Amino acid sequence: MESLSDAAARCLSACEIEEKLRLTEQTAEAWRVELLSLQPQNEPDLIGEPGRPAKPILVPPSDVPKRRLGSQTGIIALIHAITHIEFNAINLAWDAVYRFRHLPKQFYHDWVQVAAEEAYHFQLLRERLNELGSDYGDLPAHNGLWDVATRTASDPLIRMALVPRVLEARGLDVTPGIIKRLRQAGDDDTAAVLEIILRDEIGHVAIGSRWFKYCCDQRGLDSGQTFRALISHHFSGQISGPFHYEARQKAGFTAAELEALECTGRSNAHSGNTIL
Repeated sequence: MESLSDAAARCLSACEIEEKLRLTEQTAEAWRVELLSLQPQNEPDLIGEPGRPAKPILVPPSDVPKRRLGSQTGIIALIHAITHIEFNAINLAWDAVYRFRHLPKQFYHDWVQVAAEEAYHFQLLRERLNELGSDYGDLPAHNGLWDVATRTASDPLIRMALVPRVLEARGLDVTPGIIKRLRQAGDDDTAAVLEIILRDEIGHVAIGSRWFKYCCDQRGLDSGQTFRALISHHFSGQISGPFHYEARQKAGFTAAELEALECTGRSNAHSGNTIL
């Protein structure tokens, strides 16, 4: 029986979009019907660049096209940026499945589910780009999400804390406002896609919260204190509000964690040095 880790590695390394989507669907179904084992043949490789198409060209965040919603060009730039996030999220989910070993079976079940849902989100957004006369890869994008993945590859506790609960959770804060602005601009179709994504992403961040707290419990660590320490160490001066309290609470954030984020956001807003 093939191992899940080998199948995940194949999904992760696929460069062509259609192949990555096909392998993701195939692997998720094989896992669902128990055709894949949790007995890896080899230790995971050191993290590198995941498989991706030649386009989009990757540039610094400051060089990504502006996403003003007053024009179709701006809406396309917004959709393209979110589509790129979802493509990276497919790779991030498969990397979690491949890289982190000796965790409960439910961990792998959760991240296989996330990979499949991120692929679905990617396809919805790409179809919307096509309807507007564009496609994924037509605009440049940045690699910030994967850069953090490389910094968290050594420890599932740190990965769960910083990727789902910091970077991906930012979508919970900003997406409701984007949906409102899209509807005001008359783009109900894109808004409807983002409503689906927001619903699912609450669940994805909740999965990150659950496994972060599991790792903390296994090591006898206080999850709230650990989360605050990791934010301070890895994202000093880079986190800013406002934060969507209701969505984050649904995704597993405690009142103390939200208060810590709010304090960090206020401090960073005064310093003027924020990226999130």
